Amino acid sequence: MKSLQVLRRGLLLATLPALLSACSLFSNSKDAKPAPLEAVTPSIAGKVVWQQRMDGVRFGLNVVALPDSFVVADGDGTVQRLKAADGSAVWRANLKEKLAAGVGSDGRYAAVVTRDNDLVSLDEGKTLWRKPLSVPILTAPLVAGERIFVLTVDRAVLAFDAIDGRKLFELRRPGDPLTLLQPGAIGSYKDTLVVGQGSRLAGVDPLRGTVRWEASVANPRGTNEVERLADVVGPLVRTGELLCARGFQSAVSCINAERGSTTWTRNVGGVMGVGGDAQVIVGADASDRLTAWRTSNGDVLWNAEQFLNRKLSAPLVLGQSVVVGDFEGQVHFLNRETGKTQLRLPTDGSAIVAAPVAAGNTVLVVTRNGGLFALRPQ
Repeated sequence: MKSLQVLRRGLLLATLPALLSACSLFSNSKDAKPAPLEAVTPSIAGKVVWQQRMDGVRFGLNVVALPDSFVVADGDGTVQRLKAADGSAVWRANLKEKLAAGVGSDGRYAAVVTRDNDLVSLDEGKTLWRKPLSVPILTAPLVAGERIFVLTVDRAVLAFDAIDGRKLFELRRPGDPLTLLQPGAIGSYKDTLVVGQGSRLAGVDPLRGTVRWEASVANPRGTNEVERLADVVGPLVRTGELLCARGFQSAVSCINAERGSTTWTRNVGGVMGVGGDAQVIVGADASDRLTAWRTSNGDVLWNAEQFLNRKLSAPLVLGQSVVVGDFEGQVHFLNRETGKTQLRLPTDGSAIVAAPVAAGNTVLVVTRNGGLFALRPQ
């Protein structure tokens, strides 16, 4: 396990629990050297089909993948929807202010949160409204059904009308002594809003803000508050009736969203979210060892150790491949059946800062230096 360095840093308010960042909790020791890049003989073809440049990314980035396009935001407040085919802009907005979280979008409406803690709603790139929030937000908003849902750092859920900014509801859970300074999890299942609240997933009525069900992702263990910190981190994987997620440095679990019950749990460390589909769930542990579990029951299918300590992104499962980025901007394609490397594509040398996402057969990755790289395996 990586060395434990507890720093009570980040934002500390009288009305909020202490916030702890993942990097302050678990930092690589000097002995944990990244595994060297393996020699790869490509077994599939693939290439960069287009690339764009935006400002660097210094916040918990979320990239929205739509059927034919991507919605992205950079650190300086540029929000844009880009065609997956060629990277051309469908619409673009420049808010001219730093962002703390973003972006959420349904294609038409988009929402971001500024460093001044304003929630901003956009309609095809045009600002509709902005609303100051009293509690910081690090998780990208969810935009659905002409509503904007946000998850605050103290695990409250707020809903706003996307068009006029009316506050529709606020759902709070009992306060916890610590909370994680890392983007959490928010998504949907049919007509249910799904949010990570501490170590549990909650299914919420999106109209009234009432809890329909709660299910455990991780069972916090340890002798103190820091060791028991097990917040659900994004991204979530939705496949059929299952929602699969990671509890910070604790476990990977799949929840039946119809019943609100835990289907399976595997105790494994790790700080990034998981990827997957109806057959396989994939995630990296604290040493960047990748594991694939059978989606239906959690059985281990394979382990891959060729990327140890390479600070992997959350993975994407696409067709017959698992796609994951590392701290040097390398994008690795693995065989989903075996975990063996199929292909490696370089970007700009800076870290991949968000889980790869796919629109059709086009994969988009974003680098710390603001590179947008569209990759297309063949």
